[in-house]
Amino acid sequence: MFTITGSKLKQYVLLAALVIVTAVTGGCISTTESVFTEEASPEKALEKRVALARQYIGEGNWEGAKRNLQLAYDIDSNNAEVHEAFALVYQSTGEYELAEENFRKAIKLDSRGPLFYSQERMGRNEKVFRVYKFRSMIINAETDRAVWAKKNDPRVTRVGKVLRKTHIDEFPQFWNIFKGEMSVVGPRPERPEFIKELAEDIPFYRVRLAVKPGMAGWGLINQGYGASKRDTLEKLQYDLYYIKHQSFWLDMQILWRTVLDALALRGR
Repeated sequence: MFTITGSKLKQYVLLAALVIVTAVTGGCISTTESVFTEEASPEKALEKRVALARQYIGEGNWEGAKRNLQLAYDIDSNNAEVHEAFALVYQSTGEYELAEENFRKAIKLDSRGPLFYSQERMGRNEKVFRVYKFRSMIINAETDRAVWAKKNDPRVTRVGKVLRKTHIDEFPQFWNIFKGEMSVVGPRPERPEFIKELAEDIPFYRVRLAVKPGMAGWGLINQGYGASKRDTLEKLQYDLYYIKHQSFWLDMQILWRTVLDALALRGR
C-alpha cells in the first residue's frame, strides 16, 4: 500500500508551493508596442523582433513578447536566442513543459555537446551522489582538476548565462529530490574535492552535512554561489543558521525569494 510519510508530505507541499508562486508572479503588464518598419535583411528583422521581445519580457508583457518571438521564429526557427527568449516567457507564465522544450533547443543550438551535465556532490552524512543540471558551460570546461566557478566565467555559454541567472540549470535536480538524495530547501550540495579542502581550513564546515542538501537555500539567496574560501565561510554562517532554525515557514520564505531572484535574473 502506498503511504506518504511526514517528510515526504512536506516535500510535496513545498514543490507545489514553488510552482504556484512562480505562476502567480508571472502577471502581464500592458504596454504600447513600438512600431518599426521591417528591414530588407531577414537577419536585421529577426534581431529587432528579438530585441523588442526582450523589452516586453522586462516589462512583464508576455503576450507582446510571444507575438514578436513568433514573428522571429517564422524568420529563423533554428535561432538559439529565439528559443531562449521563448523559454523565459513560458517559465514566467507557468508553462513549464514549453519552457523546458525551448531551453533544450536553445542549449543544443548554442553550443555543441550534451543537454545534461552530471557531477559528484556530497550529501547528508557525507554520502556521495551524482547531481544533474542543464549544461551551462562549454564541454571539457575542466581538464585535470576541479575549478571554482567565478563571476563572468568565460566557460559559461551564452544560453548558459540565462540558465544560471534564472536558476533553471538546477531544474533537473528534481530527479535528485525524487530519489531522496536532495531536499527542495537546504544547504547547496558541494563537490567532495572542495569539501575535503574546505573542512581543513574552516571549523565546523562538515556540520552542514547533517541535513540533506537542497535546490534552494538560505545561504544561496543571501550570499550567492561561493567562488572562493572567503565566500564559502560567509555562506556557511547562513547554512548553520538554517540548520538551527529550519521550519516550514522559513522554507517558504526561501522559496519565495528564490522565485523572485529568478524572475529578476539575479542568479549567478
